Amino acid sequence: MPAVSLRKMLNKKELPSLIHKLVYQFNIAIDVELVDGTKLISIGEQTVENRYPIEVSGEIIGWVVGEEQATILANLLSFLAKQEAEKKVLAKELLERYQEIDLFDDISTQLTTSLDTRQIAQLVLQELSQLIESSAGMILLLSPDATAFEIIAEFGVFFDHNQPEPGKGIIGNIVQSNRAELVNDVQADSRLEGQKNVSAMICVPLRAKERVLGAIAIGTPKTDSYKAEHLKLVSIFASQTAIAIDKAVLYEQSTQAAVQAKAQTQKLQQALHELQLAQTQLIQSEKMSSLGQLIAGVAHEINNPVNFICGNLKYVAEYAQDLLHLLEKYQKFLPVAPPELESELDNIDLEFIMQDLPKLLDSMKLGTSRIVEIVQSLKNFSRHDEAEMKAVNIHDGIDGTLMILHHRLKADVHRPAIEIVKDYAKLPLIECYPGQLNQVFMNILANAIDALEESMENWRLKNNPQSPTPNPQITIRTKALDQQWVVIRIADNGPGMKEEVIRRIYDPFFTTKDVGKGTGLGMAISYQIVVDRHGGMLKCRSQPGEGTEFWIQIPLNCAFADATEEQNCTSASPTPTTESSPTPDADGFIPSTAPMLKPTDLLSRHTQLIQRLSQHNPDVEGASPDQIYQMFQRHPISLKLYATLLSWFCCSNPTQIRH
Repeated sequence: MPAVSLRKMLNKKELPSLIHKLVYQFNIAIDVELVDGTKLISIGEQTVENRYPIEVSGEIIGWVVGEEQATILANLLSFLAKQEAEKKVLAKELLERYQEIDLFDDISTQLTTSLDTRQIAQLVLQELSQLIESSAGMILLLSPDATAFEIIAEFGVFFDHNQPEPGKGIIGNIVQSNRAELVNDVQADSRLEGQKNVSAMICVPLRAKERVLGAIAIGTPKTDSYKAEHLKLVSIFASQTAIAIDKAVLYEQSTQAAVQAKAQTQKLQQALHELQLAQTQLIQSEKMSSLGQLIAGVAHEINNPVNFICGNLKYVAEYAQDLLHLLEKYQKFLPVAPPELESELDNIDLEFIMQDLPKLLDSMKLGTSRIVEIVQSLKNFSRHDEAEMKAVNIHDGIDGTLMILHHRLKADVHRPAIEIVKDYAKLPLIECYPGQLNQVFMNILANAIDALEESMENWRLKNNPQSPTPNPQITIRTKALDQQWVVIRIADNGPGMKEEVIRRIYDPFFTTKDVGKGTGLGMAISYQIVVDRHGGMLKCRSQPGEGTEFWIQIPLNCAFADATEEQNCTSASPTPTTESSPTPDADGFIPSTAPMLKPTDLLSRHTQLIQRLSQHNPDVEGASPDQIYQMFQRHPISLKLYATLLSWFCCSNPTQIRH
């Protein structure tokens, strides 16, 4: 098919009128015909049959028939046809360039959206094989030490067996020289090593940021198949590929670095978590040891004189009864006393003494029995010498704790007495660490009393003194669950807590109390005792204005606790990596979670301690270290907390601390 259509040329409106003017100017007759003799234009009546060709690039596309002057018209139409052909060629080239640009843009978009080196390489080879005739192709990556190639994508068979090596063969030398090459006769190349399945090839190094990443190569079994434009096209692909692969490699390296950093962070979090547990248990051990020794010592010292009194009261009662009986005999045999004796009897009111002395001895026996009960409660609460599990009656521990807190339950001028409601179920003996569980009861009951006192104080400030006073109450319920667990529920009708507070009450050093009133360790220690030490469960539910209830669930025996703990250790991840937010259960209880304290929280606790100290000492900001230390000495608990926080920062190898 001719490159230019003569019919379309003559259909242009300007050209036919120009031809008519030219013919009239020469005063000749002409015919313009296609190659097959089809007439397109006929002017005048022909008298001769001379035919002059209309040519484009050596190809005849039509004829001009007429006299000798018709040659000028034939040349003119040939020139116009040549211009038309050149326009077509230029348009075709522009279209090809546009398609190439569009193709490269599309490929570039696909490459930038992928971060997988093999996917990138396969995409490039696929597009390249469609643009350039090739039977084989491959993309190689250079190892970090530049001693080996890795083929990350290929099609066809470039080599039979041997894989290219850096510095060897055609590809190895091209990569080493860092210069793209076109080889149209592979077999004649002096650098050829081993058998090749291609006769012509193009190889372009992949360069990114002044370094060579690898190479891209295509080949065909036909010699002299490639031209400079093919080399240029492959070079463009190579530059795009190098950028994409470099980005993918950097992303992979950053991902690996992120994974390593995450693993290191998890190790640090685990170390911090272990440090928290160690520090909290150290404080707990010190606190319980001191408290247990103190209580045990006091109980022991009280026990000796009380036993002496209790032992002698029996004989005092017998002696008094004998003396009173003897006095009755005297009165019977000597009904009338001498005047001097009668006066003495009136002074001492003998009749009242005879009536009141037995009552006095009975009240003394009741008082000493009460002291014995208190001493026994102190012993039950401290249990400082019981480091192993022991089968105990859990109710004795609760009652002993209530006995210790009895002075705080009594009424005072600001509030009525706090009522204790007990709903105890019949429970078997429980294998546990009784002293530690007593500490849990003490923490929760003391917090409940604090909450009720705060509630009563707020009520007193807001209401008229003549208004009916609300009844503060703590309810303690126990029950057996599934023949394997024991549940102790402690509820108060105090002010309650918000959900965000409930989720933080197990964090070490978190407290809502003022300086000197709370350490922020009670519930963290309780969590460790119930969950970690006994393999149990600690839950809480509360709403502002609706009171608070704690659910303490512990196994009946230590064997079940050990099995539960082993199962938890197997199913749980060794390192807590994220902060979990457990959802409330069907009864509204929020399960406790492992208390975690981040480094930022340590700084926050530091700031809070200083702020709380400044409430009692406004000049703390301008005070010297010695003055701050003196301020802390007036608040020993805060000083202990502050020293603990500092030790967390200064500990060089926290993972060495064991708990």
